[in-house]
Amino acid sequence: MYLKALEIQGFKSFPEKTVLNFGEDITAIVGPNGSGKSNISDAIRWVMGEQNSRQLRGAKMEDVIFGGTEKRNQMGFAQVTLVIDNTEHIFPTREEAEVAVTRRYYRSGESEYYINKQSVRLKDVNELFMDTGMGREGYSIIGQGKIDEILSVKSGERREIFEEAAGISKYRHRKEESERKLERTEENLVRINDKIAELELQVEPLRQQAETAKKYLVLRDELRVLEISVWLEQLQNLRTAKLKLESDTALAKEECDRAQRALDESYALGESFTEQMRRNDMDAESLRGQVTESDSAAGEEAAAIAVLQTSIDHNNDSLRRLEQELTNADARRENLQGQIDAQLAHIAEIDASAADLERELDDLLEKARSLSDSARGAADEAESLRAQEALAVAEAADGRAALSALQAGLDEAGQRRVTVRQELSDAQEKLESSEKEAKQNRRALNDAKEEAQAVQNMIQGHSLRMDSRRQKAEDAQAQKLDLTMKVRAQDDRIRLLTEMEKEYEGFNKAVKTVMQASEKSTLRGVHGPVAGLMTTKQEYAVALETALGAALQNIVVDREEDAKAAIQFLKQRDGGRATFLPLTAIRGDVLRENIAGEYGFVGVASELVRYDSRYDGIFKNLLGRTAVMEDLDSGIALARKFRNAFRIVTLDGQIINRGGSMTGGSASRSSGVLSRANELERLTKAQSTLHGKLTDISQQAEDAQRELQKAEYELQVAKEQQRKAEDDVLTLQGKQDHYDILLESLRLSCETMEQELSTLDRREQDGRARIETTRAAIESAESRAAALRQEMQSKLAGQSDLTEQTNRLAQAVSDKKAAQAALHAERDGAQRSVADLRALQADMVSDRTERDALARQYRASNEQAQADIAAHQTALDERNARTAALRQRLEALAQEKLELEQQREQHSRNSRQYNDALLNAMQAHSKLQQKLENSTMEEGQILEKLWERYELSHSDAMEQRVELESVPKATRRIAELNREIKALGNPNIGAIEEFDRVNTRYTYLSDQRSDVEQAKEELLGIIDQITQQMTTIFAEQFRLLNESFQETFLELFGGGKARLELEDEEDILNCGIEIKVQPPGKQLKTITLLSGGEKAFVAIALYFAILKVHPTPFCVMDEIEAALDEANVVRYARYMRRIAGKTQFIVITHRRGTMEEADVLYGVTMQEKGVSRILTINLNDMAKELHIK
Repeated sequence: MYLKALEIQGFKSFPEKTVLNFGEDITAIVGPNGSGKSNISDAIRWVMGEQNSRQLRGAKMEDVIFGGTEKRNQMGFAQVTLVIDNTEHIFPTREEAEVAVTRRYYRSGESEYYINKQSVRLKDVNELFMDTGMGREGYSIIGQGKIDEILSVKSGERREIFEEAAGISKYRHRKEESERKLERTEENLVRINDKIAELELQVEPLRQQAETAKKYLVLRDELRVLEISVWLEQLQNLRTAKLKLESDTALAKEECDRAQRALDESYALGESFTEQMRRNDMDAESLRGQVTESDSAAGEEAAAIAVLQTSIDHNNDSLRRLEQELTNADARRENLQGQIDAQLAHIAEIDASAADLERELDDLLEKARSLSDSARGAADEAESLRAQEALAVAEAADGRAALSALQAGLDEAGQRRVTVRQELSDAQEKLESSEKEAKQNRRALNDAKEEAQAVQNMIQGHSLRMDSRRQKAEDAQAQKLDLTMKVRAQDDRIRLLTEMEKEYEGFNKAVKTVMQASEKSTLRGVHGPVAGLMTTKQEYAVALETALGAALQNIVVDREEDAKAAIQFLKQRDGGRATFLPLTAIRGDVLRENIAGEYGFVGVASELVRYDSRYDGIFKNLLGRTAVMEDLDSGIALARKFRNAFRIVTLDGQIINRGGSMTGGSASRSSGVLSRANELERLTKAQSTLHGKLTDISQQAEDAQRELQKAEYELQVAKEQQRKAEDDVLTLQGKQDHYDILLESLRLSCETMEQELSTLDRREQDGRARIETTRAAIESAESRAAALRQEMQSKLAGQSDLTEQTNRLAQAVSDKKAAQAALHAERDGAQRSVADLRALQADMVSDRTERDALARQYRASNEQAQADIAAHQTALDERNARTAALRQRLEALAQEKLELEQQREQHSRNSRQYNDALLNAMQAHSKLQQKLENSTMEEGQILEKLWERYELSHSDAMEQRVELESVPKATRRIAELNREIKALGNPNIGAIEEFDRVNTRYTYLSDQRSDVEQAKEELLGIIDQITQQMTTIFAEQFRLLNESFQETFLELFGGGKARLELEDEEDILNCGIEIKVQPPGKQLKTITLLSGGEKAFVAIALYFAILKVHPTPFCVMDEIEAALDEANVVRYARYMRRIAGKTQFIVITHRRGTMEEADVLYGVTMQEKGVSRILTINLNDMAKELHIK
């Protein structure tokens, strides 16, 4: 038993994990069509490494994963595990007793392979099954319809199954591998021969170049030693001179520091003067504010005094008017008292007259009674009538007397009404005019108050404006002072730099000598040093100064003749040495490499400077092949990329020389002549701007001061207006108070007179009504008296004397009664007049009381005003005294400011002297510093030449230095060596190394060609050996297969003949294989002439013959007997049983005969649509249980 189990999960129609155990010889898998039987065969083929989806009955490999049903979702992977028993070691490379091969495939297309749960490659799986008959190319799995293909394919295509059965597949694989190696070996041999031929053309020329180069190296080494020694000698002289320069520079620096300290102290003192003047101005401004405030307060006090005086004047005017009114009232009251006294005397007279009349009337009445008594007897009745008549006459007389009194009262009331109306009219006119005046005064008062409020608002606005303008003026003054200091410092710096430029400070002696001669027209055609003919941005100055180095001091001239004349001039004057650049000789060069887009690239150095187009060749010659980079990292990257083909300088002054050497370290950013020129240009450009700013700020300061003075003047004017407005308000307020009192008095008088008129009107109405009543009573009494008289006359017709006497008496009584009534009426009128006069007198007394109180109020107000005036006068005197003191302090501050101005002017002169001293010291220090820098530069140039030329540090150069007899002699030898080296041309130094390399390479390739040729012979021998082995094995195995096929055919068909034939026995490894058969009772036929069933049976016979010769551990057959009839199926099944001892059979079938020979039946069902399930029946166990043999 070799195949132990098959585990399927997610493969085709098996979504769930399904395990099939194979424990007997023959296992049959049965089931209806479409139930998924063949999927088991496909699973075994798939797990053994099948890569062709068509062999698995699918369009693409993803089809092997369960695709889902209506009730189930699709799965994400398919996995199959094949467990094989290895106790007999059918897999020699595996020691385990059991081998489990697993394949897993995901929908994403990823595949995984495992052997005993260890991840392996597909190649490992293929090698495991090679030459075992198993595997995807073996004959252990025969699928549906595949049995026919053994016979239907061409004879040449049948070789695979026969080679697998013969066991030469591994030999063919080795042979093919050896042939591929041989092909590669031959290709390598061709390449080696080509390279050797190419090297043979290079060896001889390189040998000649190497000899020249070696001679050059000898000369160069001697030149190297001499140049190093001469340069070190020069370096030593420079360092000796440098020590003295450093000492002189230090002393000059100390002098600069002292001058700077003195200037700083002077500036500090100047600032203290400025601060003192600023404080003086602030104090003066504060005092002026206090003076203004004090003047304002004094003005307020004076205004208050004026207002109080105005109030007193108004009160005095009011008092005079009140006194006049009181005087008039007293006169009127005295008049009224006289009238009252007269009326009282008149009443007394009336009372006396009335008493006399009363006595006379009593006498007359007594006479009348006596007459009546005397006449009682004769004419009692007549007398009674006469008495009644007398009474009636008396009543009429009383009525006339009362009527006279009433008429007199009416006349008096009328006269009084006329008087009161005249007085009321006068009072109303006066009230109306006073109201108009009061209204005008009130309007003027409101206007004055509004004017005062408006002025107050104006004062607030002016105060805010003045504060703002004062702040603005102070700020402008501070800015002016600051800018003045900056302008002064900048002017000093420009003057220093200009003098340094004019004196060519920073340039060596030769440059100064040539330029001074050129300025005097001694030399012609001189344009100037390179540093003076170019400008650049400040950020590029350090890089370009470093890149140019000593070339900054090279002198540009028109022609070579001009350079010659200048050199001759320097020799004559012992002016030192200089390098000249003739415009007619110097040609420029530029970078041809495309580096524009490289990281950190700033630009080509010649493109970062500005110059006249005439000097284009000069600057392209000096800077055209120098690239400027941002930093050293980007520079190194660029140098590596272009193999150090050009010079690179960074913005901070580090250099990567052509060839790869590097120069760097600290660099001054402001000490070079180029930086100085840039600084001078920048300061000169900024100078006009700064001076313009100073002019503008000075103008702004003046404008701000004028605006401040204007604001102060406007504020002063506004305060004067405020004081005037406040005076007007106080004056008008006093008038308004007077008008209020006057109007109140006039209104009260008018009301009193109107009440009196009303009372007079009522009295007149009452009087007229009483007159009418009295007249009616008189007429009634007279009518009644006439009637009584007539009746009496009729009664006393015969008593004429008595009657006459009686009449006279009655007339006398009547007259007396009338007189008495008149007196009573007159007395009543007089009494009413007295009462009215006394009431008017009482009103006048009350009005006088009020006026007296008002007068007292005016006097008290005047007294308070006088007290207030005294207090304000005291405050005014104090204010005036304080103002005078403040003005004295202001004068003192002005004098102090004048003294400060004089001190500051003296200090300014001292500061200029200090500044001049500092400039001289700085100039001297700068010259020394420049000389020191030139010395350092020359020292650096020597060290740079040592490094650039020979890549030697100072210490390394000292080790190679030799003692020189004399520097001039060494210099002459250097010139000779240079000529000899120049005569050699341009030796290829690399030719020495290149010759060694090429020669070594040539030797190596020659040896390698021998090795490759030997390997080729060895591979050819291996291929021949494998071919012989394959031929021997295949011939022997083919014979055995032919014999087995003949035997198996005879047994299965029950007769007949069959054989296998090689199409070309001379080429048995490549020729096709023919199958010839002769079924029983038939003639010998070719395969193509057989029926379908016969073809299938012949193929089965051939398959069984192969299994008999080379049995496989297991064999899976999928319905290969489908084309056979029942009899042949039985033969097929029985024969399979015969050979089942060596091979385990797993058959997928529908045929009964096959099922009967099976030991175990697996039934495949599809109860759920699209999902296969397994049922197991062990026929041997059932036979034992049923006792069936």
